[in-house]
Amino acid sequence: MAEATTQGVPAFLEVRDLSVCYGPLRALDGVSFELARGETLALVGESGSGKSTLARTLAGLQPARSGSVHFDGIALLSLRRHAWRPLRRRVQLVFQDPSASLDPRLRVGAIVAEPLAIHGLLRREARGPRVAELLGQVGLAPAFAERWPHQLSGGERQRVGIARALATEPELLLLDEPVSSLDVSVQAQILNLLADLRERQGLAYLLIAHHLGVVRQLADRVAVLFAGRVVEVAPAEGLFSAPLHPYTQALLAAAPRGVPGRRPRSAPAMAAEAPPAAGGCAYRSRCPLAIARCAGEVPLPAPSGAGHRVACHRAGEAPGA
Repeated sequence: MAEATTQGVPAFLEVRDLSVCYGPLRALDGVSFELARGETLALVGESGSGKSTLARTLAGLQPARSGSVHFDGIALLSLRRHAWRPLRRRVQLVFQDPSASLDPRLRVGAIVAEPLAIHGLLRREARGPRVAELLGQVGLAPAFAERWPHQLSGGERQRVGIARALATEPELLLLDEPVSSLDVSVQAQILNLLADLRERQGLAYLLIAHHLGVVRQLADRVAVLFAGRVVEVAPAEGLFSAPLHPYTQALLAAAPRGVPGRRPRSAPAMAAEAPPAAGGCAYRSRCPLAIARCAGEVPLPAPSGAGHRVACHRAGEAPGA
């Protein structure tokens, strides 16, 4: 049964102790979080932290080793393949690279109409008007239905990908770094579009992003992932104004201010030559506050203010806490 979110609203999506492995590699290690209806939760972290693995697992594309995922009370991890079909109408995935996610052999109209055909939602003669409506929802003229993907800009291709995801009238969108491959100016346009769609259609978003700045204008709450573990989760404003985990602080310090989508400068606490440590706190080899306890004991998420949880033995001592 779904527990309440930090806002006291029953969880629409509830993930508990989720672990995913690729052979001996544990890509996700006991991940837990909740998402309410109509809420946007941003999941952030550097490359290799497990963000895309999480999106694929929630979409039923990647098996989990252990844990549980409940969507509107339905236990997803125990479903057989055929049982996923009706759920795919309600949960849609928007991919990171719009160039790779659109079939180059199909015109835009056929791409957007494909989910309608797969799920038998409309008769063939009714699909054209519905495609035009969907294109309009994402800011594209009906004439775009006749174009090929290679004739579109990156932002236009991502708008088509979002229109395709909206075709089944989903309740939850899994947004896997939807703006990371786009120019900075286009990123802002797509984020504004997503914000408008959420307001008009009451969608819930799990927004997976590489950097905290991308999600500041869209997220209600933010969960920070490092080495397959959630190290901090908080309301967006609380996390940006008072990050408690040293890794979250490193992400914020490395992100250029006022430029939501630009890749950050490198920071000493995020140096590539310091891999996640085995056992104990995975961040300790990079952390300036690490002590002996960090090597022998995995820090568990603990409350630290309203809706704020942090997994750090020295969270209260971190600079800026």
